[in-house]
Amino acid sequence: MLKALLLALLCAASAAAAADLADKLRDDSELSQSTANSLRRLMPVRFYSLLESNPIANSTLSLRSCTIFVPTNEAFQRYKSKTAHVLYHISTEAFTQKRLPSYVSSDMDGNPPLYITKNSNGDIFVNNARIIPSLSVETNNNGKRQIMHIIDEVLEPLTVKPGHSDVSNNPDALNFLKSAEEFNVDNIGVRTYRSQVTLGKKESVFEAAGQHTFLVPVDEGFKLSARSSLVDAKVIDGHVIPNTVIFTAAAQHDDPKTSAAFEDLLKVTVSFFKQKNGKMYVKSNTIVGDAKHREGVVLAEIVKANIPVRNGVVHLIHRPLMIIDTTVTQFLQENAENGALRKFYEVIMDNGGAVLDDINNLSEVTILAPSNEAWNSSNINNILRDRNKMRQILNMHIIKDRLNVEKIRQKNANLIAQVPTVNNNTFLYFNVRGEGSDAVITVEGGGVNATVIQADVAQTNGFVHIIDHVLGVPYTTLLGKLESDPMMSDTYKMGQFSHFNDQLNNTQRRFTYFVPRDKGWQKTELDYPSAHKKLFMQDFAYHSKSILERHLAISDTPFTMKDLVKISQESGSVILPTFRDSLNIRVEEEAGRYVIIWNYKKINVYRPDVECTNGIIHVIDYPLLEEKDVVVAGGSYLPESSICIILGNLIMITVAKFLN
Repeated sequence: MLKALLLALLCAASAAAAADLADKLRDDSELSQSTANSLRRLMPVRFYSLLESNPIANSTLSLRSCTIFVPTNEAFQRYKSKTAHVLYHISTEAFTQKRLPSYVSSDMDGNPPLYITKNSNGDIFVNNARIIPSLSVETNNNGKRQIMHIIDEVLEPLTVKPGHSDVSNNPDALNFLKSAEEFNVDNIGVRTYRSQVTLGKKESVFEAAGQHTFLVPVDEGFKLSARSSLVDAKVIDGHVIPNTVIFTAAAQHDDPKTSAAFEDLLKVTVSFFKQKNGKMYVKSNTIVGDAKHREGVVLAEIVKANIPVRNGVVHLIHRPLMIIDTTVTQFLQENAENGALRKFYEVIMDNGGAVLDDINNLSEVTILAPSNEAWNSSNINNILRDRNKMRQILNMHIIKDRLNVEKIRQKNANLIAQVPTVNNNTFLYFNVRGEGSDAVITVEGGGVNATVIQADVAQTNGFVHIIDHVLGVPYTTLLGKLESDPMMSDTYKMGQFSHFNDQLNNTQRRFTYFVPRDKGWQKTELDYPSAHKKLFMQDFAYHSKSILERHLAISDTPFTMKDLVKISQESGSVILPTFRDSLNIRVEEEAGRYVIIWNYKKINVYRPDVECTNGIIHVIDYPLLEEKDVVVAGGSYLPESSICIILGNLIMITVAKFLN
């Protein structure tokens, strides 16, 4: 008896019911005593009182098979609405978790459906509520199966405002769109979009039977006067995910779904993602565009989520998808109040706003925009008041070019892409790993490695890529930088097996490290094949360490390239203290690039001034290396293990001769 079960778990109101429950718990191997205690704790008294006060619910629990979805106490505490609809939590068929179909009809007036979905972890959801897998109970009431599932959220149906009794409680998406003002959806208007659907004769999309996801822009998203005219039939199709119901709690992060606008000449996908502050967004990605629909990503915040309708679910979004009608500057201004880039915009304006003017004056521009969370670092707080420094840092995030992922990938085909910024002599270095939706794009600037968490947000004059760190504000040591940067992996490996890297986490010292990039070490394989091979052998750890020590200057302050050029001009050369000796070099600037002169060799500086928390790295095109650095007398080498074996054999022979 599910009613008796609920009563016993909540209040132990009747001895017979309590005994019946005790028998059930004792006999059912699936329900341990600890589970019973958990159920007592989770079952809300409020929900039971709702059952008791509803005659239809009472009748169902007394006479019929049913499935009941019971929210936890915590779910009721989070529930903001004054009314919880108990019949919307009941279906008059009994379903175990494994047998739940894609939807079940609720017992509420009009029998609005409850949608059952699963995420990649195997969690089962009813609408936006997750079923807690270990807390389901089945009873039998005079041959009637009754099953209870505990859920983590109160189910909220679409309901009609008072005074509109002629409107159905179970509309399809079209009827919702036509009468949105008559439903309880926080008084959010959709008149503009509704008009465009009518003009485009796309009503059939919204009344189609099945289970679909509908994304409906609200009136607030049409402030730009010309925007509504851009909502054509294809754009409307791009707001529908056919044959798939997606509630936000069950949505897979950044998992592209095919929209109804997916054909030979136009291909649009839609995906959901959640920010760390809990805000949900949806984005369209026009993979293949045409003359009217440009390629790129458009973001929209979900302002009212999870509105269930007879043929799926509706999410109200703050602006239309697919439509690219704002400049980069306008996009940042749109995010000024509470958007995904609010803090980035605030920092620009706190710095006087000149950076925004510079962006606005560029005919083609790409912005690497740090997310709101990226600005929470204490390292950044220390320099926010330094306007000159912040101006340099902000400029490091601006590129005078339209640079989408495809263009970055093309630049990255054979090497890490090097792209100039508006900051004088400052470059960004892009790296793309993986293909398609699995691709990971990283960018390095001013010593900081950032990952692109949202790429290709398209604007009329360029692109915005949202990144997870602020460039130019170091947050890692030399060792952390070496470990994470794909361009310096060979130097990192050599330092690991020789234990040279042990010192690079020391924050009490300041280092200037000339790090050969991987391509530099590859060149030595051609120039000195024997020496190169030995450098990466464990038995030559001493030689490897000695060579790396030559590249590491240790002093009270690290040296930028400008510092080294200035000292070279004043003194003819620079003598830098190293671990064992000193490094004598001359640094020159040629056509905006830096060159190191060492032992009559010219070595290009590929990436200058990579700042870390305990020093500076200068990435160079070739190591400070000569063939004699790894040469063993006699022109050949026997590793230590071989020497030990030979010595052992010689000792055994000597002992044998002595015994004879």
